[in-house]
Amino acid sequence: MPRTRFENFIFTVIMVFIMVYAMICYNISLAIGGMTDRVFLMAFGELRIMWPVAIVLEMFVMERAVIHLTNRVVTRDMPLIWMLLIRCSLTVCLMCPAMSLFATFLFKEYSSAGLVGTWLQTAALNFPMALAWQIFFGGPLGRLLFRLAFRRGEEVHVESAANIEAAGASAAREA
Repeated sequence: MPRTRFENFIFTVIMVFIMVYAMICYNISLAIGGMTDRVFLMAFGELRIMWPVAIVLEMFVMERAVIHLTNRVVTRDMPLIWMLLIRCSLTVCLMCPAMSLFATFLFKEYSSAGLVGTWLQTAALNFPMALAWQIFFGGPLGRLLFRLAFRRGEEVHVESAANIEAAGASAAREA
């Protein structure tokens, strides 16, 4: 995963694009009553506004908060749990309500129900989709694209194999 600030920026850009585009498509589908082919093109109108907002929000506001909260729960000695918490659960828990607020303010008609009521409904509808999309599709796709861009696929497998061999040798010595 990202090792430098530049790599972190690229990873954020990739992940935010995947998440924001999918969530815009989802919200347009809700608004028009179902998914159609034109939704994919319609999403680009909102994407040019929401993508930069999400990048700035993630990099300068949410990233530190997510890392702080994750480190309070688990240590980096548990890489799978740490990655799941940081990349999936806590990021979605913070970004979904924040981005739903921006989307409500910019794109929703909230005069009759009020801004807070419309925002809470939007966030409640978006959260399950954002979490499922992040865990099952967006997160794995983003990590794959990042590995392809930075050619880390071989390194990860070699390191994993070396760790498995080292663990096996350690267990054999103890036996």
